[in-house]
Amino acid sequence: MNVFRIFRVSFRALGRNKMRTFLTALGIIIGVGSVIAMVSIGTGAKKGIQERFDRMGTNLLVVRPGSMNLRGVRTGFGFRSTLKFEDVAAIKEHCPSVQATSPNINTQSQVIYGNKNWRTQIQGVSEQYPKIRRWEMERGIFFDEEMVQSAAKVCILGRDVQNYLFDEGEDPIGKVIRIRRVPFTVIGILKSKGETGGFGSRDDLACVPYTTASRRLVRYTFIQSIDVSAVSPQAMSKAQQEIEVLLRDRHNLPPEADDDFNVRNLADIAESMESAMGVLQLLLGSIAAISLLVGGIGIMNIMLVSVTERIREIGIRMSVGARERDILVQFLSEAIALSLMGGLLGVGFGIGVSKVLKYIPIFSRIETVVSSGSILLSFIFAGSVGIFFGFYPARKASKLDPIEALRYE
Repeated sequence: MNVFRIFRVSFRALGRNKMRTFLTALGIIIGVGSVIAMVSIGTGAKKGIQERFDRMGTNLLVVRPGSMNLRGVRTGFGFRSTLKFEDVAAIKEHCPSVQATSPNINTQSQVIYGNKNWRTQIQGVSEQYPKIRRWEMERGIFFDEEMVQSAAKVCILGRDVQNYLFDEGEDPIGKVIRIRRVPFTVIGILKSKGETGGFGSRDDLACVPYTTASRRLVRYTFIQSIDVSAVSPQAMSKAQQEIEVLLRDRHNLPPEADDDFNVRNLADIAESMESAMGVLQLLLGSIAAISLLVGGIGIMNIMLVSVTERIREIGIRMSVGARERDILVQFLSEAIALSLMGGLLGVGFGIGVSKVLKYIPIFSRIETVVSSGSILLSFIFAGSVGIFFGFYPARKASKLDPIEALRYE
C-alpha cells in the first residue's frame, strides 16, 4: 500500500469540488488559528509577568506599613505610618539573612528643566537601590552613602524623563532640574528597562536620596516601604521570618495583636501569578479548541455527502477487486488530507493573527508569543480531528454492498 499514492488520489478527489473543500476546511483553519492566537496571548502575558518580576530585583522582599481601621472600614496595606528609619537600620544590623536594604519614599511631582516639564514618579531611595533592583547605570554615577547622609540635592533620571526634559543629543549630566522648586543636579541616567509585557514603563521615574526626599520634598519622617534583598533565593523565607520577628519586637506588639506591617515575598507572588496565567492560557486554548471540534463535525457531514455522491464509484472499485480496507483507507485519507490542509493554512492564519493583534488597542500592550509547541500541538490535533470525524463516513463507505452500489442511480 503506497501512502503517497493514496494521498495523491485523495487530493485529486478533493480537488473536484474546490469551493466545497475550502468551506469544509475553513472550520479547521479557524480552529487551528484561534488556538495558536489564544495560546500566544496567554504565553505573552505570562512572559510579561516573568520579565516584570525578574526586573524588579534580586531576592526581593518588600516591607510595607499595615492597614488602618477607619470606622469599621479596613484600608489596604500601606496606609499606616508604622515604619521608621530606625527600622531599616535594625533590619540591616540584626537580620543575618538580609544582604541590603533601601527605604522608599515615593511621590508624584512635576520636574522642570528650562521651558520643559514632565510629571513623573519621584523615588527617595538609598545607595543600595540599584543593587537590590538590579538596575545598571547608562551614564554618570548613582549617589553614594555620603550623599545620602548629607541629604545632597542630586538625582538620577530614568530614560523617559530624560527624553521629555532634554533635547536629543543634549547631555543631561551636570544639568540642574527643579522638583517642587528645589534644585537638583542630574548625576546619572539609568539604563532603560522599557515596558514589561504591557504593565507600563519602568523608565518614567527620578531617584533622589531618601533623606533629601524626606526633608525637602514630602517633609515626613515615616517610610512608605522598605526594599530588602536576601543573601540568596533560598534564604528569602528565612529573611522574611527574621524581619517579622524583629519588627514585632521593635513595635512592642503583644502576641495576640496583628502585625502593623506586611512583608511581601515577590517570588511567591510571581509563582502564584504564573500559575494563574497558566490556567488562563489553558482556558483560552480550550475555548479556541471548540472551533476545531465544530470544524470536525463539518468534515464528517461533507464526507457523508461525498460517500452518497460516489456510491457507484465505490461499487465499481469493489467489483474490480477493492477490499473493504481499501475503501476505508481511501475515504479516511481524504478526511485526514482535508484536516491537515486546513491545519497547515490555520497555522499561517494563527501566526498572522498573533502578529496583527498588537495593532488592536486592547492587545497593543501585550506581547504575543507564538511557540513551536502550540503550532505542533494544533497541527497534531487537526490531524486527530480528521481521523476521528472521518472514520464513520469511511466505515460506512467500506460496508456498502457492491451489487446495491452498482445499481445506485
